Amino acid sequence: MLSLQFKKMLNRELTQLSEASRSGNQVSEFIASTFLGEHLPAEKKNQPMSQISGVKKVAQTQNLPPVCIPRFGVKTPHESLLAQEIEGINRWGLDIFKIAEYSGGCPLTVIMYSIFQERELLKTFKIPVDTFITFMMTLEDHYHADVAYHNNIHAADVVQSTHVLLSTPALETVFTDLEILAALFASAIHDVDHPGVSNQFLINTSSELALMYNDASVLENHHLAVGFKLLQEDNCDIFQNLEKKDRDNLRKMVIDMVLATDMSKHMNFLADMKTMVETKKVTSNGELLLDNYSDRIQVLQNMVHCADLSNPTKPLELYRQWTDRIMMELFTQGDRERDKGMEISPMCDKHNASIEKSQVGFIDFIVHPLWETWADLVHPDAQDILDMLEDNREWYQSMIPRSPSPPIFEEPQGGDKFQFDITLEEEEENEEEAESDPETSQQEELVFEPNGDSFSPSLSPDPNKCFDLLLGTQKAFMSPSWFVVSLGSQTKNIAA
Repeated sequence: MLSLQFKKMLNRELTQLSEASRSGNQVSEFIASTFLGEHLPAEKKNQPMSQISGVKKVAQTQNLPPVCIPRFGVKTPHESLLAQEIEGINRWGLDIFKIAEYSGGCPLTVIMYSIFQERELLKTFKIPVDTFITFMMTLEDHYHADVAYHNNIHAADVVQSTHVLLSTPALETVFTDLEILAALFASAIHDVDHPGVSNQFLINTSSELALMYNDASVLENHHLAVGFKLLQEDNCDIFQNLEKKDRDNLRKMVIDMVLATDMSKHMNFLADMKTMVETKKVTSNGELLLDNYSDRIQVLQNMVHCADLSNPTKPLELYRQWTDRIMMELFTQGDRERDKGMEISPMCDKHNASIEKSQVGFIDFIVHPLWETWADLVHPDAQDILDMLEDNREWYQSMIPRSPSPPIFEEPQGGDKFQFDITLEEEEENEEEAESDPETSQQEELVFEPNGDSFSPSLSPDPNKCFDLLLGTQKAFMSPSWFVVSLGSQTKNIAA
């Protein structure tokens, strides 16, 4: 129920954003289609069903005897430079691009091997070193080098980010070794064999993957299938010495975590985490008290999800590289859609997209609410991460061209504006709410104004703060200082 209310509030704010300009319309449509599950109708194709396979044929991998394992798991002429970078393995903001360069294009193997040694997981779970390296090299080979963003570098970055989040003081001794193993393995496989297009593109083109997984979390299900399938390859079963019960539990946790990276489920997980923050329990030494599987897996799911959406929280020079990569991937998908005569997906049209506005909107509506809630959950451990996010947001805001734009309520040119439609169920819910509480239902809206000559996404209420209103907390909006919140017959000015 809470997630539905949150979605409705965010829908209102995105509709306002879409009315600002053509670029605002694109940002709104991208956020809605990606994170709210608002999809375009599928493109129909008349073709016979072909054989669907879950994983490509694995090339024979050379097994390495343990005595031949290099220091970081891979042979490289830059071992000393790699060693300098790996010293920051426990630090937020590790330059994963340098790791990729100095490792000869094998950052995922290097990061996983270093972390597993750091945490002594190879010893704990009796994982043969040669088997581990063989599996990691095979897994890394299944990430596509020609995909700009969802590749082995991104996977390595998510693994290292998850590793750091697992070590946060509020969680440092909360999880078992098996849970830590599952979280790192889930991070490593979470995008394996990613084709560089979205779930909706696969659905719209009636791809074999969409048919196999019935249009439900298509890529996430595929990543899981490939990741677990590779364990069956020669000398790749890194879990061979686990007891059956532990292996079954690990598989269940990994499935739960990877499926949680489906961005269309973002709002539901955010709502659940917000509820957990309001009811969290801590031990006498300040650590979270998670005494059942539901709470423990929920934190792990959100942890991997945060790691997956951590680019805007990294040092600006790294964040900008990630932005270039994701936009390149989106534009490549847009080109394919144009060639197929399909409607181009939001933010995928290289001729119209505003990169700076897309990042500001992405932070305001998606990343900041997520990370602010995580920071509340592990308070005060993530404050530095949150500060970096806000600094990066201000930089992208400052880079938005200050060219003249239409007034905020002017119809955007060149097509219909993006508009959210209320469903019959939502309409009935609103009527029931009005009947149950007629006083407050008379007027319930958020009023805000444009900034000068152009609309800025920063002037849209933070969805996370909308959550606070829903939950009845006393937190104020962060920005700007002149929001007017009208609830029922009372009107209040809320200062930042």
